[in-house]
Amino acid sequence: MATKLYTYWRSSAAYRVRIALNLKGIDYEPVAVSLKPGDDEHRKDEYRAINPQMLVPFFDDGKVAIGQSMAILEYLEEACPGSPLLPADEPLRSKVRAFCNAIACDIHPLNNLRVLKYLSDELDISDKQKSDWYAHWITEGFRACEELSVRHAHDGPYAFGRDVTLADVLLVPQMYNARRFNVPLDEVPRLVAVSDACNELQAFRDAAPENQPDYA
Repeated sequence: MATKLYTYWRSSAAYRVRIALNLKGIDYEPVAVSLKPGDDEHRKDEYRAINPQMLVPFFDDGKVAIGQSMAILEYLEEACPGSPLLPADEPLRSKVRAFCNAIACDIHPLNNLRVLKYLSDELDISDKQKSDWYAHWITEGFRACEELSVRHAHDGPYAFGRDVTLADVLLVPQMYNARRFNVPLDEVPRLVAVSDACNELQAFRDAAPENQPDYA
């Protein structure tokens, strides 16, 4: 069975997994699931039967079928140890995990599509208020990530030095979102430089939203 990734071009969580699969050289079949309002393919019975959470990404390699991007990334790290994305030694290994969770647990959940839709549809906030909400949580989280990278990178162009890690895999999609929503980035020059360095790599470029088959 071919490895499948149920994905949506604009989903930053799916973007993370696409990057990791590319970095590890794992061939996969992208299966587009449109989250676009009006399409809402993730809420249809066919997809719900695959993933009861009705979210993307969802990963299936014939042995393991799981949702949640961080669970997928940890599985890939364990199942495909070639091209490791976690440092071998502590405490750097745990520092990278902490950086990842700052994005995956603190920034992203407050800014994902269903939260923004709830703010607009149920709480009737203005577009300006929604943009301010989005920028606030990215700025708060990025300040901490900036400090973590500055403290622990030591040398090299990536978030934690000379080697690409899961920290970079998480950062680049979140930086894409920050730029998409015109979030000021003057306070995080290190993160901007890291993201730009990552986007010089083919694995990151191939995973970018505009390079996906379902890009629209």
